[in-house]
Amino acid sequence: MNKFSLLIFFVVSAAALVNGQSPPAGFSATAYERHVELRWQPVAGSNILGYKIFRRTGDSGDFQFLKQVDNLNAALDWTGASQIGTTFQYKLKTVATNGTESDFSEPATATTYTMSDEQMLDMVQRATFRYFWDYAHPNAGLARERNNGDPNIVTTGGSGFGIMSIVVAAERGWITRDEAVNRMVQIVSFLQFADTYHGAFPHWINGNTGNVVPFSQYDNGADLVETAFLMQGLLAARQYFNQDTPLEDAVRSVITGLWEDVEWDWFRRNNSPVLYWHWSPNYGWQMNFQLRGFFEAQIVYILAAASPTHPVPGSLYQTGWTSVNYANGAVHFGYPIYCGPFGGGPMFFAHYSYLGFDPRGIRDSYCNYFVRNRNHALIQYNYAIANPENHEGYSADCWGLTSCDQQNGYAAHDIVAANDNGTVAPTAALASMPYTPEESLRAMRWFYREQGEKLWGLYGFYDAFNLDQNWYASSYLAIDQGPIVGMIENYRTGLLWNLFMQNPEIQPALDAIGFVEDATATHELNLKNKGFDVAAWPNPAGTSTNLSIEIALNRPQTLNAWLWSADGQRIRPVFDRKKVSGSAWQDSLPLEGLAPGIYLLSVSNEQNESVTLKIVVQKD
Repeated sequence: MNKFSLLIFFVVSAAALVNGQSPPAGFSATAYERHVELRWQPVAGSNILGYKIFRRTGDSGDFQFLKQVDNLNAALDWTGASQIGTTFQYKLKTVATNGTESDFSEPATATTYTMSDEQMLDMVQRATFRYFWDYAHPNAGLARERNNGDPNIVTTGGSGFGIMSIVVAAERGWITRDEAVNRMVQIVSFLQFADTYHGAFPHWINGNTGNVVPFSQYDNGADLVETAFLMQGLLAARQYFNQDTPLEDAVRSVITGLWEDVEWDWFRRNNSPVLYWHWSPNYGWQMNFQLRGFFEAQIVYILAAASPTHPVPGSLYQTGWTSVNYANGAVHFGYPIYCGPFGGGPMFFAHYSYLGFDPRGIRDSYCNYFVRNRNHALIQYNYAIANPENHEGYSADCWGLTSCDQQNGYAAHDIVAANDNGTVAPTAALASMPYTPEESLRAMRWFYREQGEKLWGLYGFYDAFNLDQNWYASSYLAIDQGPIVGMIENYRTGLLWNLFMQNPEIQPALDAIGFVEDATATHELNLKNKGFDVAAWPNPAGTSTNLSIEIALNRPQTLNAWLWSADGQRIRPVFDRKKVSGSAWQDSLPLEGLAPGIYLLSVSNEQNESVTLKIVVQKD
């Protein structure tokens, strides 16, 4: 190098030092209806403070400073309703910690446009998926608990939902199949060496070490519900990554090993007739939480019965899950809820177990859970329209109550007045898309078009908002983001339902539990065609119990009810020529003196239209 060249080298190097760093590369702008998403490759170096964004409208005029962002690789520009159809150009500058700035990046151009529902669904799913892709823990590949907490805490159940999001992303081409496989290799490799207790994972795990992070004092060991959510996702992935390649073979093999390691039967706690949620190596069964009564954990009993290595009998579903506080004969806004708490509870009860488990066309002795969950969503939708607590914004466009962040912490929300403080969570309505597509699409449009400037971020909709308090969360939670991606996909294609149900262990488990086909005998069809429908519980029932009978009606009728033997012999009457009215009516039938076996409860009206239920009587 001659002296002249050397002088130029030092001058250029000095200029680069003065100007901070080079401008970002790979700068792109993607337009949607009311915002533009900007992405770039971050500039390497420890002295990068952030990036300045400049914008101009059209292709002429000066670029005006828009905003500065921290050391990220993406940003949003909310352009609003008045600029739909407008072309924008953007440039970036890198800002160093000493305040110096780089030259401009190459420009990026985008034109906003009016979006169809399908385009908006793509946008919502893809942005929400990025929480599990861009924000995944760098070592574990699993989902971080939330974006505003300890970044090293990964969540077991939320990671199950995140794995399903990766499957959706690969299927839709947002990432390549190779990228998805490589991430799955990272995930399952980490899980192989993470802390487990009788094969079950803890609620929280340190993403660097794989060690348990206590969720509470006594909850520092196995969490069977979170493990079930993780296994639901892994089993769907096992079916999706089905190619005969070394990496996909390895992913399937490790998933099978993790699945077979879970000792579901051990969580019966000394062979009791119910499953327990927690176990701690320090405190044993101190949490003492039995999995009884309808809430988010139905998938636990399905997977426990399906286990190829440590199964529980299908009858545990009746002796445990449905045995206490299960049936609910209440009708709200004309919709029976069948089971669960008043009004159905927080909306996530209808989401978590059903990302993989497909409830369509089948029922147990209590209900068809697709119908039950649809009614749950419709109850919340109509509650928002009625708005008995007079909350700001509640309407047919703004609905959805679940467990989520609120202004002062985290809480469960539902239609019980004491649990409804005006906090709405987008996940409640969006993850109900398979059940209530029209109502959920309406909410999606309103969340984005009317609230998006404050409610939409890099990973989709923020967790919650409260218009009474003019409060909007800045948080994302894995357990709320995951159902948005997965349940919207089940509405659009049924992908995750189809994958999970293809696992050969699932259908035999449903058969053992007592699920039967329910192609036509749904509540709505009976109410429409016959004017009444019937539910009975407990079922199976003991020989010394009273069978509770619930009749839903859409008009006053005169009804007869009899108990029959399986071979068609009348056993005993329940009531005869009973005039009933209102929306629901209850009665009971003593089973004392009956031999164990199968019976039929038949209820008919004056037109000889009948509804018949199979009743299983067991020896006490």
